[in-house]
Amino acid sequence: MVFHFTSNVVSPGVLLFMGVDKYENEELIKWGWPEDVWFHVDKVSSAHVYLRLRPSQTIDDIPTAVLEDAAQLVKANSIQGNKMNDVDVVYTMWANLKKTDGMEVGQVGFHKEKEVRKIRVAKKSNEILNRLNRTKKESHPDFRAEKEKRDREEREDKKRLLREQREREKEEERRKKEEAELRSYSTLMKTENMTTNTSGDGNDSDDFM
Repeated sequence: MVFHFTSNVVSPGVLLFMGVDKYENEELIKWGWPEDVWFHVDKVSSAHVYLRLRPSQTIDDIPTAVLEDAAQLVKANSIQGNKMNDVDVVYTMWANLKKTDGMEVGQVGFHKEKEVRKIRVAKKSNEILNRLNRTKKESHPDFRAEKEKRDREEREDKKRLLREQREREKEEERRKKEEAELRSYSTLMKTENMTTNTSGDGNDSDDFM
């Protein structure tokens, strides 16, 4: 089961979601999307919260207020972190999550530490948490099926874009060819390159003697 929350500090609202336990977190780690941003309390156990970026959006484009909502959510769902002040919450793109065979269920590392961001949470905000909890919903998604559908749609989009690019290239090639032919024709039609049937003495060469 997955819990969904809507961060309405921006319009349209942003979806935040997290697994109900470490086994659901494991599924999210395995079947996440490249557009997903992962949040977790630094150095202590906590929930895994995800934010799905919109097309063309990057991790650096996430509004501060949305980051604060996600950070408050992971802090509130951490047994240790919920009791602490000045907690660091780390976040990074799903693709940067590293899972090895020796790790426990729900545990992850990072491929590149430099791609991990941090946000400091000074203290728990009941105002933010109450607002998020009013939007709370539950779902039972098939993570694998959703990921495979997303990947299939991405492949179809890439094929479509490739076809469109090839058509543009063909059109551009046709246009350049037509322009080259027009330039060649114009050169041939210049008066200095044209011959006449009039001889240099002013008599028409077709006159009979």
